[in-house]
Amino acid sequence: MSKSSEVNKLTLAEQADRHVLYQESVQAPEAEVDFFEKTFKALRNRDAVSIREDFCGTAYLATEWCKGHPERTAIGVDYDEETLEWGRKHNLAPAGEDVAKRVTLYKDDVRNVSDEKVDITCAFNFSYCIFETRDELRDYFTKTQKGLKDDGILILDLFGGTECEDVLEEETELEDHPATYIWEHVSFNPIDGHMACAIHFEFDDGSRMDNAFKYEWRHWSIPEIKELLLESGYKNVRVYWEEYIDADDDDDELEGTGNYYETSEVENQESWMIYLVAEK
Repeated sequence: MSKSSEVNKLTLAEQADRHVLYQESVQAPEAEVDFFEKTFKALRNRDAVSIREDFCGTAYLATEWCKGHPERTAIGVDYDEETLEWGRKHNLAPAGEDVAKRVTLYKDDVRNVSDEKVDITCAFNFSYCIFETRDELRDYFTKTQKGLKDDGILILDLFGGTECEDVLEEETELEDHPATYIWEHVSFNPIDGHMACAIHFEFDDGSRMDNAFKYEWRHWSIPEIKELLLESGYKNVRVYWEEYIDADDDDDELEGTGNYYETSEVENQESWMIYLVAEK
């Protein structure tokens, strides 16, 4: 039997690469780089040239950052060697030697790497929420400052809303793959804030990739994160809220524009994702 025949017998789920699907369904590095550029310039009146991506996974964001300008550098830190190696092969290598040589990847605990100082450190996709106690998270925030330049900033994302603590599933069709992305809130404990989430993919041939990624973390609130950042030594913390507009097909639904503005008071929504920017 030929290899092509064997492949044809595989389901779409069996043929799919979970990292490719994750990058398409979850990450938006071009938008994040744009936010970095505009926010740092507005706060520091200069261009950022170096970033550190904590919990970097496949280093997709670090790669895109360095592709934007030949003087840019990036550090990526993650504890999973398989994921880092996938990123080297599928993100760094295709970007070319000039980009790849300006991205340094470390397999380590993010709390152990702080020697090289950068303009911006980021922890995205709620990854830092694995630190489930105030002491653990404060310690992480304290250590992020050691890796920042004197005028450096830390950028975090955070999700919330009236539905975020419900057990639910949200489905989104992918544009470039015959698949649907499924984000699941598996469980939530209101006593300690512990939350279990998972990502699944359902394919057009009926096959599924269940638990492509699983997460156990604490659902932190905005005030808690702000307080811990200030307690750890950051001088100021800003909140950037996404602008929402009425959905084209439903006046009762809101959809995000991808544009973020600084604010200190908003009306709660069913679901939201924000940026927090902490100034050293």
